[in-house]
Amino acid sequence: MSKLRILYAATEINPFLQTTQVSEFLRMLPQGMQERGMEIRIFVPRFGLINERKNRLHEVVRLSGINIAVGEEEKPLIIKVASIPNAKLQVYFIDNEDYFHRKSVLVDKDNKFHTDNDERAIFFCKGVLETVKKLGWSPDIVHCNDWMTGLIPMYLKTTYKKDPIFKDAKSIFTVYNNEFDYKFEGDLLEKVKMLDIEDDMLTHLKTADFGGFVKVGMEYADLVSKSHEENFSENINALFKEFCSTKPINQIDSSDENFLDSYYNLYNELAN
Repeated sequence: MSKLRILYAATEINPFLQTTQVSEFLRMLPQGMQERGMEIRIFVPRFGLINERKNRLHEVVRLSGINIAVGEEEKPLIIKVASIPNAKLQVYFIDNEDYFHRKSVLVDKDNKFHTDNDERAIFFCKGVLETVKKLGWSPDIVHCNDWMTGLIPMYLKTTYKKDPIFKDAKSIFTVYNNEFDYKFEGDLLEKVKMLDIEDDMLTHLKTADFGGFVKVGMEYADLVSKSHEENFSENINALFKEFCSTKPINQIDSSDENFLDSYYNLYNELAN
């Protein structure tokens, strides 16, 4: 049995929110790893579609109260927690009134993309790492899922590299077929910046789009994986081609009966 500590960061998880296949993947994989002896922490944004009363979310006061900088603004971080029914797993929810209380995920009721989704992603990525620091819990593997988590591998290799909590952490970035064609406005690079991050490290983000966030995740992660979807868009396939010569890219089919064992072995190989 492996005693590795695995931190999962993702956009959603079943049963709290289900809009893409990320939610099912995150429901299956952490439980499978916990059953194999690994210690698990799961972080997702507390999007406003999540019913707090029904899902029994409650604030963790000792973890809340940190301010997260997004550009020149600082926003208060609220941490909530809930248990997954029929599983011994807790989920930590990153919350902030400005970013996550609207009753939608990435688009509004008129199907318009929220113009501050970039800031929401930045807040989420920074919030996850700051909360884990406050927990005093050192992950061996940080498994990031979907574009919204794409900055975490970079932050681990820069701002948090010397932090005792993260100094030995390896990261995986899983790409999903959740592309959008919106371009963010404003100075994205300035918002993303933290200590030890220079402009040339953010070149990919100059496109200010889905591809920029994904490329940053792919560049700085120790390992890149594809979700098991067969039909990625042409743009996403082009990203895989761009990085395949410099980065190991794995694809483990979640319909395979050995799916969980394959991830168990992958985590152990990466950590050692």
